[in-house]
Amino acid sequence: MKFLSRFARFWYDFIVGDDWRLAMGVVIAVPAAYVGAHGGVNVWWLLPLAVTMLLSLSVGLTARKARRH
Repeated sequence: MKFLSRFARFWYDFIVGDDWRLAMGVVIAVPAAYVGAHGGVNVWWLLPLAVTMLLSLSVGLTARKARRH
């Protein structure tokens, strides 16, 4: 049982990491692009846009934390 607990903690830390908002953005963007592409919609721009927005969010949150300290 200890193995399963450690295994689950590893994957949570690996996927979510430091910020759950970034993980949630990926969980939303990738399936949205998949559904759009298989639905015949031209959504090539969705993933680059999501990466740009998530990177901006991450840098902004890190800068805000750094200013507080």
